[in-house]
Amino acid sequence: MGVNLAKGQRVSLDKNMNMALIGLGWDTNRYDGGKDFDLDASAFLLNADGKVRKDEDFIFYGNLKSSDGSVTHTGDNLTGEGDGDDEVLIIDFSKVPADIQKIAITVTIYDAQVRGQNFGQVSNAYVRVARMANENDMVGTEVLKFDLAEEFSVETALVVCEIYKNNGEWKFNAVGAGYQGGLEALCRSFGVNV
Repeated sequence: MGVNLAKGQRVSLDKNMNMALIGLGWDTNRYDGGKDFDLDASAFLLNADGKVRKDEDFIFYGNLKSSDGSVTHTGDNLTGEGDGDDEVLIIDFSKVPADIQKIAITVTIYDAQVRGQNFGQVSNAYVRVARMANENDMVGTEVLKFDLAEEFSVETALVVCEIYKNNGEWKFNAVGAGYQGGLEALCRSFGVNV
């Protein structure tokens, strides 16, 4: 069992961790809108200015792998049904380009405005970081977990955490910040052309 973090906490990642599994999970509260609830995990590879270098630095259900192979999205879960991780991102630290200073991990609600959905209808959301023994280890050894206990009401996008470089060392920041405007707002904020 890894370390449980609170919002705002920062912790160094093990210098010997070559590959990390970033597992995100959630449950939806009783929802009577008649539409599926589809949450989507994404990663933004950011330079020192906090922006993507190019649109391909945005990893999501429509672009499952960064061009340098450093971040891979294992696929879109359309329902979030079942226990455990609902969506998974894999980071290979050996492939992260030198000019990438931060990897922002986000979750958004697909078509939230049309479906009348927001994060107030989501519970038990978490992000966990697990050390992978190799590229086929899809469970890993959990090193830390951040439960998003905060109640969000109208937000349709969350920056869950950031994995950032400080003095050549990778660290984890438990962000837990909500935004309105969904994925498009996040993309604009991080410099992705939409």
